Amino acid sequence: MVYVISDLHGYPLSRFKMLLKKAAFNSEDELYILGDVIDRNGDGGVEMLLWIMGQDNVHMLLGNHEAMLLSCEFILDEVTEENINTLTSAENMELLNNYMLNGGDVTLAALKNIPRRQQRKIFEFLRNCPLYEEIAVDEKRYLLVHAGLENFSPERSPSDYTAEELLWAWPELTDKYYGDIVTVFGHTPSMSYGETFRGKIIKTDTWIDIDVGAAYGEEPVLLRLNDMKEFKLDG
Repeated sequence: MVYVISDLHGYPLSRFKMLLKKAAFNSEDELYILGDVIDRNGDGGVEMLLWIMGQDNVHMLLGNHEAMLLSCEFILDEVTEENINTLTSAENMELLNNYMLNGGDVTLAALKNIPRRQQRKIFEFLRNCPLYEEIAVDEKRYLLVHAGLENFSPERSPSDYTAEELLWAWPELTDKYYGDIVTVFGHTPSMSYGETFRGKIIKTDTWIDIDVGAAYGEEPVLLRLNDMKEFKLDG
């Protein structure tokens, strides 16, 4: 079985494991997490990241929040007389301030509490997370990506899109994507399309939005692509 979920944003690992248990997820299954594991809540997703890194059948795509964290990798460098001007440059401070304003403060605080070796392994792991994956489930094709396809054209293949177009897209309900492959993404909380969608996955003919608003207190929904069954813990 193949499962997808997105935008956990610091969701507690203990509850996430309960959700996987509810879905009977096991070592024979595959799970794709479509980015934005980190920031906004709890420990900022640091414990979740460390768990993901140890799972052979859990695959993570890069989200815009992970990309923002990567842009602040300079925080790992020790400050010396030689590099202090570079580390505290206006450009770096702007990147760090932007990240903090987008919920990165809790993540940075949690990173400080783990060994430097683990910090560097997390950054290395995130640098290797793909921007998208194309998979087949029971002969049906899916394109997995964090945010959708900004400036979409059926003439463009997924590899033609820039990182910004894949990480920061904000689709309209009326948008249509590829006709021969279903695009699955997060990033845009479903409640953004109206209160009737709050806490719910949105499915259209060509795409599925699985960000149900965990960043804002909603319980995340795990979607099994084989039969489109949804799993959610009680509030």
